[in-house]
Amino acid sequence: MRSRNAAVAGRPEASIAGRNNSAYLDLKQRIQNRLLAELDPSMDLSRKNEVRAHIEELFAAILAEENMVLARAERQRLFDQIVAEIQGFGPLEPLLADETVTEIMVNGPKNIFVERKGNITRANVAFEDDEHVMRVLDRIVAPLGRRIDESSPLVDARLPDGSRVNAVIRP
Repeated sequence: MRSRNAAVAGRPEASIAGRNNSAYLDLKQRIQNRLLAELDPSMDLSRKNEVRAHIEELFAAILAEENMVLARAERQRLFDQIVAEIQGFGPLEPLLADETVTEIMVNGPKNIFVERKGNITRANVAFEDDEHVMRVLDRIVAPLGRRIDESSPLVDARLPDGSRVNAVIRP
C-alpha cells in the first residue's frame, strides 16, 4: 500500500522541511482541520495543559491514520505550530514567549518585525496570508469586546496582562 505522502514511503523517518512551503502548509492545514473537527467544542480551552494533551493524542492518531511518519523534530515543530493556532496566537506565540521582545510589529503576513533592546529586526516567523493575520487579530481583540474589520479598521486596546494592541487594516 502506498503512503499518501510520497516523501515518507518506505522510510522510517522523513523530512518535510525540504518540501515546498505550500506542501507543508497543506499538511498543517489538513491536520489542523481534522483536529478542530474532532475536538469537543464544549472543551474548556482555558485548561491549556489538558487541552494540549488531548490535542497531542488526536494528533498522533491522525498521523498514524494517514501513514505519516515524521522525524521527531519536525513532528514536534508541526505539533507546536498547530497548538499555537488552536490555543494561541499562531506564529506570534514564540515572540510573545520571548521576554527580550518588547514590541511586535506585523506589517503584512510575511513582514513581521520585533524590537529587542531598542533594536528593530525582522522576525523569523510569518503568517500564511492576510486571512491568517485577520484570524489571529480577531482572536486577540474579540475577548476584549473589540472588533476589527472594514467598517472598523482601527483598534487600540489593552490586553489583560497590560500589553497594548494597536492594529490598523485597509478600510
